[in-house]
Amino acid sequence: MQLTASATARTARTAPRDPDGMAVASFVLGLLGLLVLNVFLGPVAITLAVVALWRGTKRPGRAWLGLGLGVADLVVLVTLVQLDSTVSWSL
Repeated sequence: MQLTASATARTARTAPRDPDGMAVASFVLGLLGLLVLNVFLGPVAITLAVVALWRGTKRPGRAWLGLGLGVADLVVLVTLVQLDSTVSWSL
């Protein structure tokens, strides 16, 4: 009787990350970062887009859009900091 799982059994958690999902996530986070939390979501979108492109995604357009939107998030952040001298939004 064997009570433990075999050492050769692979689970879904050990599978490599999906570069297509990273491309879509970078696009969504970059788009969302234009509205809120651009200081956090911009760099995350850039990182995900670069990793997705490096791993050979089947959706390079989405990855490039995510990269562009991540950079746009940081540009919006720098612009707001220059105009208001603060990192927060003032409505």
